[in-house]
Amino acid sequence: MKRKAEKQQPAAPISAIAARRAQQQQQQQQKIQVTVPISPTPDAESDGEPPSKKARPSPAEDRKRSNGRQGTAQKKSAVARIREKKSEKQPAKQIKSKPEVSEPPSGLDSAEEASSDEESEEYTGIASDEEEEDAALDGAGDDSYESASNLPEEVENFALSKTRLNKKNVVYGNESTLCVRIKEKMNLALVGQYDIWVKRGVVSLMGAKLHPSPNVYRVYAPATHSLPVIKCVSGINGYAEVELTSCHNGIYRLKDLSPLYQRVWNSKTETAADKVTLKGSSRRTFSVLYTSSDDPLKRHLRPLHLDKKWSATIKVLSQRGGGLRVFTCGPKASGKSTFNRYLLNHLLSPAPQTESGYINTDGVAFLDLDPGQPEFSPAGEIYLAHLRSPFFGPPFSHPTLEGSQNGTIVRSHHIGATSPKEDPDHYVLAAMDLMSHYHRLLATYPQCPLIINYPGWIFGLGLEVATWLIKSLGISDVVYMSERGPAEVVEPLGQAAREVMVPLTTLPSQPTDYVTRSSAQLRSMQMQSYFHLSQPDGLSNPIWSETPLIRNKSIFVNYAGPQQGILGVMVMGSLHNPDLLRDLLDGAVVAVVAVENPSAIASQPDNAETAGNLPAGVDNAEDETMFDERDEPNADPDSSVDDAASMTEPGPTPQLPSLESSIIRTAREDLPYLFVGAGCCTPLDPKASHSLGLAIVRAIHVSARKLELVTPIPTSKIRESLERGHGIILVRGQLDNPNWAISEEYYAARAAERRHHKLVAKVKKSKASGAAGPEAEYDLEKLSEVSETLRERVRRAGNVPWMTVVEDSGRKQGGTAHREKTMWKLRKKAYPGGDSETDW
Repeated sequence: MKRKAEKQQPAAPISAIAARRAQQQQQQQQKIQVTVPISPTPDAESDGEPPSKKARPSPAEDRKRSNGRQGTAQKKSAVARIREKKSEKQPAKQIKSKPEVSEPPSGLDSAEEASSDEESEEYTGIASDEEEEDAALDGAGDDSYESASNLPEEVENFALSKTRLNKKNVVYGNESTLCVRIKEKMNLALVGQYDIWVKRGVVSLMGAKLHPSPNVYRVYAPATHSLPVIKCVSGINGYAEVELTSCHNGIYRLKDLSPLYQRVWNSKTETAADKVTLKGSSRRTFSVLYTSSDDPLKRHLRPLHLDKKWSATIKVLSQRGGGLRVFTCGPKASGKSTFNRYLLNHLLSPAPQTESGYINTDGVAFLDLDPGQPEFSPAGEIYLAHLRSPFFGPPFSHPTLEGSQNGTIVRSHHIGATSPKEDPDHYVLAAMDLMSHYHRLLATYPQCPLIINYPGWIFGLGLEVATWLIKSLGISDVVYMSERGPAEVVEPLGQAAREVMVPLTTLPSQPTDYVTRSSAQLRSMQMQSYFHLSQPDGLSNPIWSETPLIRNKSIFVNYAGPQQGILGVMVMGSLHNPDLLRDLLDGAVVAVVAVENPSAIASQPDNAETAGNLPAGVDNAEDETMFDERDEPNADPDSSVDDAASMTEPGPTPQLPSLESSIIRTAREDLPYLFVGAGCCTPLDPKASHSLGLAIVRAIHVSARKLELVTPIPTSKIRESLERGHGIILVRGQLDNPNWAISEEYYAARAAERRHHKLVAKVKKSKASGAAGPEAEYDLEKLSEVSETLRERVRRAGNVPWMTVVEDSGRKQGGTAHREKTMWKLRKKAYPGGDSETDW
């Protein structure tokens, strides 16, 4: 009887703090792993392949029981057993976690399409929620395009908000706006994107304390990261009042271009809070969630809570004011980026001067030395940023500060890889150059504190680099993000800190419980966001375009002849045969680097430095060689090369004398291969060069001697660099191939086809019922012709180089044939002649 009563009681939501404590006590417990049978496909991996990052076990040990149906010793909560009992007649739903992904189902029933709204639904109504999870989670092997979420079988019911909305605390609300009162010590968690305006009281959000002011802040709260929590710190009569407004900036439309952006934002389906504050269907771009079970898409959502030791350390560091120079390091996935984001927002909080006696008017400098997971730039770059306002969102919501009113990139260097271990010497030189520019920034902003973000490269040579930077950068504090050591790392860091007489603070790591995107997938999302983002004049926030890059206008640049626009092409890493340069460039991501001085070329003597010595200053040669502007205007991608050549401005571009001996022209294409060094291309000296941004080489027109580039770099920035006499060099590093760009047109075609199917379903339903409306005026014959056109577009979009579309129609679900699915298999090798066909 007791056991039966236990089954009848639903499990209460668990707080994130309680769950974390329970997880620490269950470190040795067996991880839960489940698999699903799928139909055989080419290059498919075995069912026993582990996920990209293992999910942690459920924290409530007393609510777990043996799973007899699975025949294993795995544990289940009481809620899971109740659900299982209710669905005994249904086939058990099993999920196979894979490191890379397949695309959602392509087949779409018209009746199902008509039941969803493409404009406001986060995931485009392809099927039911359970079918969407199956489609997103089906593995496609290591060489597939990209993978979606790695989700366990059961979703833990986590408490997200401490406030429930009712008529008393809802001031007003409509289809786009919600104004609520939050009691002191209470909080709200939201998923989606919104603008927040604090009207009364003081609230905290991701480390920032927001006071009543006219300022409106943009918040991005995707399901890929822990959800930010709005907490009332103090208020009038015990309440704070905030207004939340929907924002339409186009980033949610990126789901039509990549499956990685699907199931990221809030769903169309109303939550419990929406039913209280809305009448009719929801149109907001955000949703208030009380617990994780309120999520209609049943994702693993967690609140973003701060550890008490983190809060105490942030408070101590912020009291240093303008003298703060903090160096944050630690193992991978230990929470370094989250800690730095909290500290950054806390320092940038627009608090009244009477609160602490100190007000930040000079902003905060952010020295990001992590090329793998940068905060304000795409992968492969390290940079120095000057920030003036808090940022609320993951890195892919602000992949660049170009044109932003909240901050600027002071200087950036292209590392050419996601890890500094590829070239530690160049990495240290670049870091020292960025630090020298921070000291120049202090001349204008003397009270500007500095946050240094070091990557998870903390063992071996990475530890030597970290200790050397601690001794050389003139920092005030060292923060290490792990209380578990290891001792062979903490002791050298402590010794280096003692030598320069600065404190070393050790904080507990705060990793994410469930990882829905791997590091490679997050880089792809950030890179795709970077190339689709723009900052129009007059707008305070950026917007994203859902147009595939293949349909964007390109920039045509001469690489040979009297009107040459680039000085050369450099390939970082090992030595490559010049005959392979075209294969290395075609379809690759390259950095657009400005050469400020001829001394940037490593062939100059005494220019090479090592990580063990301070970088010697590069002589500022008086060579004022000027380069004529070679900024090509945007051209129609369908225009001929001859038409593009006619837009080239007259005037030759002289080459640097020091480059002539280092350039090798390829025999067939006449490409300028800039080769310097012995056995490999030595990077440019950071003292005399800097990165302007990234570009994708869309095509190489050999007959016209032109490169066709797609880049979000403003033409004004390139023009300004040329007016200063800088030369432009393209640098091909070892970054991931832009697989997402290759498949964008296909996904866009499929999305257009789905929208058309939904329209056809509405028209058929309207004509069958005889109801009057706009759908009844459509001609079904013309709609059928459009369907054929869209089907042909999908076929042509799938027939592109380096990509193979594999149809999987043999999967069974519940005794019936599953809809036809599409999986991406990319065949382009990362480097010609390499053994691997993947770039992960």
